[in-house]
Amino acid sequence: MSQPSPIDPVESASTAPAASPVAAGAAEPDPPFAPDLSIGSSSTTPYEDYVQAGVLTHLQHPLSDDPGEMVFLVTTQVMELWFTVIVHEWHTAAEALRRDDLTVALEALRRSTYELEALNAAWKPLARLTPAQFNAYRSALGEGSGFQSAMYRRMEFLLGEKSASMLVPHRGASREHAELEKALQEPSLWDEVLRLLARRGHAVPEAVLQRDPALRYEADPAVEAVWAGIYAGSQEGELVRLGEALTDVAELVWRWRNDHLVATRRAMGAKMGTGGSAGVAWLEKRARKNVFPELWTARSHV
Repeated sequence: MSQPSPIDPVESASTAPAASPVAAGAAEPDPPFAPDLSIGSSSTTPYEDYVQAGVLTHLQHPLSDDPGEMVFLVTTQVMELWFTVIVHEWHTAAEALRRDDLTVALEALRRSTYELEALNAAWKPLARLTPAQFNAYRSALGEGSGFQSAMYRRMEFLLGEKSASMLVPHRGASREHAELEKALQEPSLWDEVLRLLARRGHAVPEAVLQRDPALRYEADPAVEAVWAGIYAGSQEGELVRLGEALTDVAELVWRWRNDHLVATRRAMGAKMGTGGSAGVAWLEKRARKNVFPELWTARSHV
């Protein structure tokens, strides 16, 4: 008589694990709290409508075959977006100062420091370019140069770095030229700070308050003395907090200029820059200038 099989086929069938519904071809159930994938029309989504990601991610049109040019294009476009939001923050701060709302002004200035940090970090993809790597696509820039950025120029104008000659490159672009002309004629963020100090009873000279806002701001010893007095007073005062927020902005702008200088020096040495600029020599001159100069010099007198 034959021996029974060590594995009973009936028992085996009854104890085998159930087949996975996925393995059997069944649809996998949605996990709890899964996103509603039905939102959106056949051509777009609410996210796309709001962010315009499809526009942003198709604005890159490299002119060379070098893969590094794509990195340069995207990094530069990201910088332009940061310029835009920083200009927005400084406009918000200037308008708040005009109506003596230091709370809103300080909030906007603090936000701008985080944005400046992100802007400065954007140099990292470009900061280690060798001359050969930069030269591989440099010719694609043609006569293009960063100093031709209209939004960066508006940022500089808000800092008091005014120059009517910097409108010339934009004379062919009516919108940008009009925006820059308006920014040139308006008081800078620093002008609004000094007007606030005067309204608070500080001895800001009338010549400073009535100066032509379209001209570059020049440091004044009397303004330095005002800030020295503010800093010598209560360290918890709101004007001290304003001074420190502005100093944070000034420091980060200085770091931006120095990071630009270092990245350019590494990529191209002392060669002439694009767009007819002096390259490193021009950037070195810019890096030596302090934004809000009296905030720095006043510290020596406290």
